[in-house]
Amino acid sequence: MNDLVHRPEPIALGLSTLGALPAHVARPSYARSALTPGIVHIGVGNFHRAHQAWYLHRLMQMGKAHDWAILGAGVRPYDAEMRTKLLAQDCLTTLVELDPASDGLEVTGSMIGYLPIEPNNAALIAQMADPVVRIVSLTVTEGGYYQDARGALDLTHADIQHDISQPQAPVTAFGAILAALNIRRSAGHAPFTVLSCDNLQGNGDIVRSVVLGLAQASDPALADWIAGEGAFPNSMVDCIVPATAAALVHDLSAQGITDAAPVSHEAFRQWVIEDSFCAGRPLWEDVGATLTSDVHAYEAMKLRILNGGHQLLANAGELLSVETIAGCMQDPDISAFFERVQIREILPYVQSVPGTSTDDYLALVQRRFANPKIHDTTRRVAFDGSSRHPGFLLPSLNDGLANGTAIEGLALAEALWAWMCAGTREDGSDIAANDPLWPELNTVALAARNAPEVWLQQKGLYAETAHAPAFQTAFARWLRALWADGTRKTLATFLHG
Repeated sequence: MNDLVHRPEPIALGLSTLGALPAHVARPSYARSALTPGIVHIGVGNFHRAHQAWYLHRLMQMGKAHDWAILGAGVRPYDAEMRTKLLAQDCLTTLVELDPASDGLEVTGSMIGYLPIEPNNAALIAQMADPVVRIVSLTVTEGGYYQDARGALDLTHADIQHDISQPQAPVTAFGAILAALNIRRSAGHAPFTVLSCDNLQGNGDIVRSVVLGLAQASDPALADWIAGEGAFPNSMVDCIVPATAAALVHDLSAQGITDAAPVSHEAFRQWVIEDSFCAGRPLWEDVGATLTSDVHAYEAMKLRILNGGHQLLANAGELLSVETIAGCMQDPDISAFFERVQIREILPYVQSVPGTSTDDYLALVQRRFANPKIHDTTRRVAFDGSSRHPGFLLPSLNDGLANGTAIEGLALAEALWAWMCAGTREDGSDIAANDPLWPELNTVALAARNAPEVWLQQKGLYAETAHAPAFQTAFARWLRALWADGTRKTLATFLHG
C-alpha cells in the first residue's frame, strides 16, 4: 500500500480560479469587474500590498469604496518584474498572516491593474492626469525623496536636474506627479491628493516640499496652483512585513495556491492619517484607520521606538550573525541593549498618544519583534542605514544632547553601524553591500578604524550632530572598543558599565 498522501495540484491564483481555492482561504466577496480606479500607487512592494491595499480591500468587502480601486505603478526598471508577476495573476495577492496562535490566508483584490514601466513615464503621467484619479500614493522608501542634508530638495541630483530640464519626460515619481498635475491644471481639472506612506516623520510635508521645490524650479505658477489647491496629508504606517522568501511560495503551494508574489505579515496593523484631502478619500476609518488632525505624536512614537529600535537590533545582529529580528530578541545581550537604550535614551523624549503610553507601546513592540513566526531578517532591517539612522535614531540622540541626558547607547548604536559598514561579521564572513551608499560608507568605515572622527564627518548623515563633543567622545570610544574587543564584549561593557 502506498503510504504517501496525495495532494491535489495547487490552484494558480487568478480571477477565474478564485472559486476553486481551498475552503480555508478568504477571498474577495465583491465583483472585481465592478471596481473602478481612484488611486494610483507608486512603489508596489510587499508593504503596500499588506497594508494600504488591505485596508481598501476590507472596505470593499463591506460593499464600500468600489470606485477607489488601485492602479499599481513604478518608475524604476526593477518594478517591471513585480508588474509581470502581478498581471499574470490579475493583480491578486495572497496575504499570509503570521500570528503565534494561528495562520490565516486571505486573497485581496483591491488592485485592478498595473501601469507599464516606461523610461519617460508616459503611461503613468497620462493615468494620473485623468480626473478619475483622486489620490496618488507612494511607498518609494525613506531614501527615495531626494533630500539633502538639511531636508530640502537636492536640486543637484542628476535625476532632479533631468526632470527640471525635461519636465515632459521625467525619470522620478515626483517629476511624473508634477507633469500630471500640469496637465490637469491646463485642462481645468482639480489636482489629486499626494499621500506618502513611507516611514518618514512628516512624510506629507516632505513630499509637498519635494513636489513644490521641483515645480518652483521649472514653473513657479504651477507651484502656486499646487500649493493653493493640492493636498499632502501626513500619515503614519505600521505593520511588520518581511521580504518574500522562496520558502513562502513553496509553503503556499503546499496549501493549494500558486502565487508568484505572496506576502507574509504580522497580525498587527496601524494607519494614522491626517484628514486633509482635496479630492475625497475612502472611508478608511470604517476598517480601523485613525483619521486625525495631528499625526505627529503617533508617528514620533512609532518612528523613534519601533523603527529606531529596529536599528538598535539589526546592526548588532548582523555583526553577530543573528539572522532574524526575532533571533535578536532572543539574544540576551542584543535584547538587553535594545531595552536599556529605549528606556533611558528614547522614551524620555516620546509623547504618549490617546489610549497608549510609551511604556505600553514599547512592550507591544517587544512582543511583535519577538514573534517567532515573523522571519524578518536583520539584513532587510539594516538595509539603507544612511536613510534610517538619520531618520530614526538621530532625533533621539539630538534630544539627549540638547538636554544633557544619556546618549551613550545611541552613540554605541552609531558605532555598531559604522563597524557593520566595514563589511565583515565577527565570524569572518563578508557583509554584502546593503546600502545605496555602500561603497562610500565602506571606505569611510575602514578609515574610521584608526580615525573614528572621519565617520562623523559625513555631513549628509550627521550634519551639526557631528560637532557635539559628548557625541564625538562617546562614538570614538565605542568604535575603538568594537575594533578591539568585538560586539559581544562591547555590549557587555555597556550593559554592566
